[in-house]
Amino acid sequence: MDPEQIPLRDLHLPEAIGWWPLAPGWWILIVLAVTGLLYLLYRGWQRWRSNLPRRIALRELRKLQNDYRHGADAISLSKQLSQLLRRAMLAYASRDEVAGLTGQSWLEWLDRGLEGKPFTNGPGRRIGSLPYVRTDSKDAEADIAPMIDTVRARLKTPLEGVGA
Repeated sequence: MDPEQIPLRDLHLPEAIGWWPLAPGWWILIVLAVTGLLYLLYRGWQRWRSNLPRRIALRELRKLQNDYRHGADAISLSKQLSQLLRRAMLAYASRDEVAGLTGQSWLEWLDRGLEGKPFTNGPGRRIGSLPYVRTDSKDAEADIAPMIDTVRARLKTPLEGVGA
């Protein structure tokens, strides 16, 4: 037979292997990645939601500080700061643990987790006494900025031993 007469065709290569359908290993990897992402989103949402009282309290503190700058007196500010602290701490600890505390025991409880014990030994101790000072006393116009900073630190710092 003549080689010119043989019915030969060019070589046909197979089609390239496509991505679809995905191999089972890829499906497992996708499911694990989506599950991990959903878990992280859920935990972030839980954290955001659990910090809602803290964000509200800090917003209220900014409002009180702004009111003080625009003419409120130190005694009414200290009363409002005391009330704000009480409400905020009730959001994180049980009512039985916080509601009955007064005086030194309340200040010691507020010091939990803070360095230097600012409520018993620092500017925060004025929270317990300033609301009861006479308005014409020279103690009435005490330096409020350190007390506000101490309250802010308490609101920002999670409590030890409490699910905050």
